[in-house]
Amino acid sequence: MSKPFELPEFYLPHPARLNPHLEEARAHTKQWARDMGMLEGSGVWDEHDLDSHDYALLCAYTHPDCGGPELSLVTDWYVWVFFFDDHFLELFKRSQDRQGGKAYLDRLPAFMPMDLAAGFPEPQNQVEAGLADLWARTVPGMSMDWRERFAVSTENLLNESLWELSNINAGRVSNPVEYIEMRRKVGGAPWSAGLIEYATGAEVPAVIAGSRPLRVLKDTFSDGVHLRNDLFSYEREIQEEGELSNGVLVLETFLGCTTQEAADAVNDLLTARLHQFENTFFTELGPLFAEFGVDPKGVADTLTYVKGLQDWQSGGHEWHMRSSRYMNDGGKAAEAERGLPPGPSGLGTSAADIKRITGKTGLSRLRNHLHVPHQHVGPSLLPDFDMPFALSLSPHLETARRNLVAWAHRMRMLDDIWDERQLTGFDFPVCAAGIDPDATADELDLASGWLAWGTYADDYFPLVFGRTRDLAGAKVQNERFSLFMPLEGEAPPPENVMERSLADLWARTAAPMDEGARRTFRTAVENMTASWLWELANQAQHRIPEPVDYIEMRRMTFGSDLTMSLARLGHGHQIPDEVFRSGPVKSLESSAADYACLMNDVFSYQKEIEFEGEVHNAVLVVQAFFNVDYPTGLAMVDDLMVSRMRQFRHVAEHEIPVVCEDFGLDDATRDALRSYVRELEDWMAAILNWHRETRRYTEADLLAGGPGSRYLPPAPTGFGMAALGLAELVSRG
Repeated sequence: MSKPFELPEFYLPHPARLNPHLEEARAHTKQWARDMGMLEGSGVWDEHDLDSHDYALLCAYTHPDCGGPELSLVTDWYVWVFFFDDHFLELFKRSQDRQGGKAYLDRLPAFMPMDLAAGFPEPQNQVEAGLADLWARTVPGMSMDWRERFAVSTENLLNESLWELSNINAGRVSNPVEYIEMRRKVGGAPWSAGLIEYATGAEVPAVIAGSRPLRVLKDTFSDGVHLRNDLFSYEREIQEEGELSNGVLVLETFLGCTTQEAADAVNDLLTARLHQFENTFFTELGPLFAEFGVDPKGVADTLTYVKGLQDWQSGGHEWHMRSSRYMNDGGKAAEAERGLPPGPSGLGTSAADIKRITGKTGLSRLRNHLHVPHQHVGPSLLPDFDMPFALSLSPHLETARRNLVAWAHRMRMLDDIWDERQLTGFDFPVCAAGIDPDATADELDLASGWLAWGTYADDYFPLVFGRTRDLAGAKVQNERFSLFMPLEGEAPPPENVMERSLADLWARTAAPMDEGARRTFRTAVENMTASWLWELANQAQHRIPEPVDYIEMRRMTFGSDLTMSLARLGHGHQIPDEVFRSGPVKSLESSAADYACLMNDVFSYQKEIEFEGEVHNAVLVVQAFFNVDYPTGLAMVDDLMVSRMRQFRHVAEHEIPVVCEDFGLDDATRDALRSYVRELEDWMAAILNWHRETRRYTEADLLAGGPGSRYLPPAPTGFGMAALGLAELVSRG
């Protein structure tokens, strides 16, 4: 049977190296697998299977510098995880037995106790026996922080199988955003990153382990590993196993293109993720070390870990080219058909071809920095928005409109970058009135104030800090925001409009909350304001973000978590936190947030591209990534919006009921969860209505310097303003 596509040219900047303890690991892991019952008589593998897959070779490539005992233990982990994958396939995927699969998975966390003194249950199969043995051999030399992180990664890895099984049962191919998110969360690469810390003997310091730079490095590493695996495993997974969770199939379905075109698009996305890895390493790690005062050992350990991530990418590619588990001759065959002369051969030489390192990948990276700002694009083109949910408005709308203007004057919000005409044209109360049509008058005033504050500050940061590239000043201001959201006690005296209005909103919002709710809500605000620093950094580099990083950060820059947190507060403690943390509920929230964020980008395209010279817009991101024109980019964003709405409805109709069953929710909690789903529906309908009603994005207002225009207003005063004044003098000169 012919191959479904030819393997594309991969971006391979780092040559692979081979661990000298390979044969030791091969011999050890075969005996270990036999001792665990994974070979003869298992019904899953025999010795030939293990030999042909050669997981010791994978680990020797991906961990080239560790000692013999460490390589053997890491290899045992990989044998275990691949055996689990095939074991679960035979027991539950082929029969589509979700209930049995869930019971099987629910037992496994008990074999990863934080304290080994707690002991293990009696294993009932090879997977449980192998996990108990590996955990006991691995964790004694690792910190409690690492144990907790690795246990979560392992649970997510195992739960991938349940998600895939649910999609097989539904006969459904996920959309690209959903796929990247779920593949990363439940795929094997975050788990592999944890083993890199073990193999290199270099744990990431706990103080920075959860920071954005470390998260992005692990996420981009994970996406690179998974997308590469999807290219090599398409033939086995799609044509032999009937899988639906493969990036090539996902893009083939979404783009309506050929398998070869989808494979090339997956490779482009893989390359973009590796470019993001490099950008994060070179631009964000140094400031992170300085910010947290990481000591020399912590810096060295982090850099060793990052090098381990690079080694894994290169080594993983070499192994895929050799393993019998995958389609691995397309690349060489394609070169022969094109008549290309043979290149160097041998270990690691796949990274030595300069054409593969640069090629069109270099052009795509360059495109991200060559966008010409303030191009004339004309009025924003608007598609037919798919909005299946009805709009309702609060009867207190007119009162809220008057009250917001009065509040903004008291806060002095209309003295610098906004005036009253602009605020009235923005009409935030009509958005708040649709988000919560049952709100009291006071609640509607509060929600309108939060929308105004978030938009004002979002306008302020690029105007004041972005034009002058004052990232240090922006960082100081961002850190000060937390002072005006105290968990207890009082805030200090404010120094500017943003601080004054934030303190007022916080005092009114936090008063009825308990400490846990306050902390959650403050985190949502902090995530939004911190994301503006990411925008400023891209603006300083004049860099259009790549698609995955943009979508994930857009949810925060748009303030989705903030407004959704307001919706959650109405349910008090009715819905357990673990339900909100579950995959389906997070997927529901993410799909709603993406629909709203992408909608905003569609409406604001002219304002941002032509009037503001922005680089943060989904249509522009798609244009740069796929090298297409505005109408084509818009059509692709519209398709993504449609798929995200379809995803929301799928989760609400099919996965939320499963959540209720899985968590054993009582009737009152189920009603509260259904109410939360309806509130998200209101949220999306209200945001669409606001975009249609507001005067923030219309061409006539933009040309007139009215609402939404960032033609320079009278010079603002207060924190960070000195640099802006200097910039204005320079620009006028």
